[in-house]
Amino acid sequence: MKFIVSRQELSHLIRKIQNVVPQNAPIPILSHFLMEAHEDEIIFTATDLTVGIRSSIKVKIYEQGSLSIPSKRFFQLVRELTEANIEVEASDKEMVEIKSGSSRFRLHGMDKEEFPSLPNLKEAVQFALSGSLLKEVFHRTSFAVSKEDSRYALTGVLMRIEGGRAIFVGADGKRLARTEIPIPLNSPFSGEYVIPLKAVDEIMKILVDEEETTVYLTEDKIGVEAGNTILTTKLLASEYPNFDQVIASRSEMKITLHREELVTLLRQVSLFTNDTSQSVRFTFVPGELVLTANSPEVGEGKVSMPVNYEGERLEIAFNPFYFLDILRHTHDETVTLGVSDPYNPGIITDSTPSLFVIMPMRLYND
Repeated sequence: MKFIVSRQELSHLIRKIQNVVPQNAPIPILSHFLMEAHEDEIIFTATDLTVGIRSSIKVKIYEQGSLSIPSKRFFQLVRELTEANIEVEASDKEMVEIKSGSSRFRLHGMDKEEFPSLPNLKEAVQFALSGSLLKEVFHRTSFAVSKEDSRYALTGVLMRIEGGRAIFVGADGKRLARTEIPIPLNSPFSGEYVIPLKAVDEIMKILVDEEETTVYLTEDKIGVEAGNTILTTKLLASEYPNFDQVIASRSEMKITLHREELVTLLRQVSLFTNDTSQSVRFTFVPGELVLTANSPEVGEGKVSMPVNYEGERLEIAFNPFYFLDILRHTHDETVTLGVSDPYNPGIITDSTPSLFVIMPMRLYND
């Protein structure tokens, strides 16, 4: 195998796939890239046995071939080189020689036959949509995914396909984010796919706004192809909890809130919470919302803003950091908060099909 490649293009390609390589690889080959020189392109593949990614670029190939190469060491070397081009040549003895200007390096590779193959998606159901649209729905839901391994089913984003639309949900038991988009699949097709958060993060990195993206669906895997890169992932083998009942909660009052003003005030008053009491009291009185927080170690904060509320005094407490997370993932000038009492969830919506649920916290007397 022998080829010459632009250092900048090679570095960009490796950055796309590097994060898939496991930090503590259970078997040595997983700490490697599979590097293949074929016809007029080089193809790099990385996998952790759950998420796999393959990406390619056009180069000048002098001799075809393939070999695995230590991912971390190779990436570090490419970043440190300064010449515009890099020449890579591999011998039959699993040794890779790298030349750049007057510099020469040799890296020990491994037999390509040991590298796990990525799944074949030829028989998968598929549909296409814009990269920007898929990135947006993942952005609006993945932030709410549980980071606790004990809640295994909630450590991924649910993609439910039904009736020619795809519904995306992220939740951790304290908040929930849901959005949906139409997709070009016939109505009879349906399915549920829980995508691991690591895979979602890596998918978002490969998406290109202006390019069409293809999504592949199988019973236990999905794939996403964007440009010259394809990512595949196993799905979480766990049934996602039924979230419809939470979303169906009736909100007796709907209050319009200026998003940026509320973000500013929540950031101010959240400074007066502590690690054991991350709670802000929302007090609604006619025409006004008062936000208060206090903790013995810090002190007390109190701020207010005008709102279109005309009912009786209503008090409900929320975690300000969860509320801020939700507000950061909306884009309108105003959002609508639906509430009924201090014990039921708050439901936040904007002008899009997105919906956010935040569970209330216990109210304590001052």
